[in-house]
Amino acid sequence: MEAEKGKTHKYLRERRPVPKEVTEQLKVFTKTKKSILNALKEGDKTIPQLSEVLNMPKEEVMFQLMSLLKYGFVETGEIDDMDEYFYYKVKDNGKDKS
Repeated sequence: MEAEKGKTHKYLRERRPVPKEVTEQLKVFTKTKKSILNALKEGDKTIPQLSEVLNMPKEEVMFQLMSLLKYGFVETGEIDDMDEYFYYKVKDNGKDKS
């Protein structure tokens, strides 16, 4: 008797579908992640600068940015002149920029 490939996955997907809210939240996170990373490709920015560029509340930028920091997409740089905020930049991950 040969086992059908992907049978467990198919069974679980049928029994426990992903809720629509979760799918929508993932879409929003992915869109926000791309926006933040694109803004940081232009140059290092602080949270207030990102908030202004992206037209998002500082709290939302902070939450999304901390998620990106946790998962290694961005890293902290220098601290600003007022010693209030770090500059954030896209993490290089050892990639050659040429």
